[in-house]
Amino acid sequence: MPPKAKVLIVDDEDRFRITLRKLLTANGLETNAVGSGKEAIEELKQQPYDVILLDVKMPGMDGIEALGELKKINRGVEVIILTGHASVDVAVEIMRLGGYEYLLKPCPLDELLAKIESAYERKTARDERLRKAEASRAGQVS
Repeated sequence: MPPKAKVLIVDDEDRFRITLRKLLTANGLETNAVGSGKEAIEELKQQPYDVILLDVKMPGMDGIEALGELKKINRGVEVIILTGHASVDVAVEIMRLGGYEYLLKPCPLDELLAKIESAYERKTARDERLRKAEASRAGQVS
């Protein structure tokens, strides 16, 4: 069985965050959840994650600002934005900052799981390419 993505959920709505974590965990994903952009930044400094599910509208630091900061800490982490507020301007900014996907809440669980899997596959393929490139530069091609 292939490894599963390690996912961080970032949402200020307790009920949504807790429910989503239970659903993702029940589907075999390793998950953690925090309630703000600042908490997400601290968590990513402590633990590596493959995929982050990030809400846009949060008090204090919004999801767009958090996305920029998270990418500074770990450029390779894939970030999927989950929001109840559709906006073309926000979607464009998210993609410019390196966001992987932009989904509207409520998002069907099977669609979200597919996006997480796709983001994880993209991350692992990129990590493998980087590993091979580093090995090649070091003269240790495997």
